[in-house]
Amino acid sequence: MAGSATRGTSGPGRRRSEWTTWSDVRDQLRRRWDRGDSLSAHAAGLPFEPLDLPIRGPGPRDIGDRFDDVRAWRTGWTAAPRGARVVEASIGGRLIGVNRLPSRVAIDSWDELISVLGVWRDVDTFDARLASARDLAPALVEWMTRSPMRVLAAGEDWDRLVTTVLWIDQQARPGSYLREIDVPGVDTKFVETHRGLLADLLESQLAPARIDATRPRSDFAGRFGFRSKPDHLRLRLPPEHAGPFSEIAVRVEELAHAPVGADTVIVVENEITYLALPPRPRTAVLLGGGYAARRLTPLTWLADVDLRYWGDIDTHGLAILDRLRAAFPHTRSILMDQATLLAHRTQWVQEPSPTAERLDRLTPEESALYAALVTDAFGPSVRLEQERVRMSLAERALRVD
Repeated sequence: MAGSATRGTSGPGRRRSEWTTWSDVRDQLRRRWDRGDSLSAHAAGLPFEPLDLPIRGPGPRDIGDRFDDVRAWRTGWTAAPRGARVVEASIGGRLIGVNRLPSRVAIDSWDELISVLGVWRDVDTFDARLASARDLAPALVEWMTRSPMRVLAAGEDWDRLVTTVLWIDQQARPGSYLREIDVPGVDTKFVETHRGLLADLLESQLAPARIDATRPRSDFAGRFGFRSKPDHLRLRLPPEHAGPFSEIAVRVEELAHAPVGADTVIVVENEITYLALPPRPRTAVLLGGGYAARRLTPLTWLADVDLRYWGDIDTHGLAILDRLRAAFPHTRSILMDQATLLAHRTQWVQEPSPTAERLDRLTPEESALYAALVTDAFGPSVRLEQERVRMSLAERALRVD
């Protein structure tokens, strides 16, 4: 560099931190690498596209006003490793002389890029996994090419993941449980830990007929042909029911085909209320369990009974009622009205996360109550939980109905 000047850190030129350093460029290269684009192109056999990264450096005035800062900055670029070609440009003019300073960094080849970043082992690992997949699981190659960083992120579990995918494709019986996967080192916890990655791999490996696209990815078992853990419902049988049991917990799929001999079925949300509700002739009581009330949909015989729902008086309670009516439009609510709410002011609590979704299946009275709750007409997020309603009102409501 030509010329000299007194160092100044508060002059009108750029602050030193605003000039690009080699560590800035290295971080930029690392971020680009972590996106996986370079490794994807390599896996696809595409020619390497040279990288040309600009450097933000001192201007002519900085050279005059902050010569020592500029010189220190330029010296810092000697830290750039071999393979990162630092290109210089002429800065200055007649007053301060012409100086050559770093202006851009060029990476001219694939080998130089992985050398600069120190990622030889990652590349070797990915190349080996891709070569193995071409032999053993060619259907996975396209996905691996698109998602190389996820392949690497799997670490030492990768081989077991591929083996698991192949086992499911070739040996899994329809309707078996995940517990039956017979791969060394693989158990249900392994499958749960890698559920998202396994789902991606299975969707690449399996024939479309083996994937139930109507099931969400969160339902891993159902989506890929495995049997899910059975869903159970608790049911208080009508008092006239012959047999030793007054209450049962039964699989939903089995209860769907076995009406319980009741003319009336009451769905309640709170367990203690479910237990305490007085028995009534020809009446069964089902424990709904919040939004799990959707589990009742397979019980098609409910369409032929007097179906009643008793839940919390809050926005979500009315939303559950609305959803239950989607399957059973004749459902009637019990004690989910404004009179019941106002009769229990001292029992109100706040609803943690109210909903404001559109509910089209409520009666006009229920809709008015829902609108009042949504708009905080009675107070902020008012909620009357089912277990806070006096049981005498429930007994009276059931007698009247």
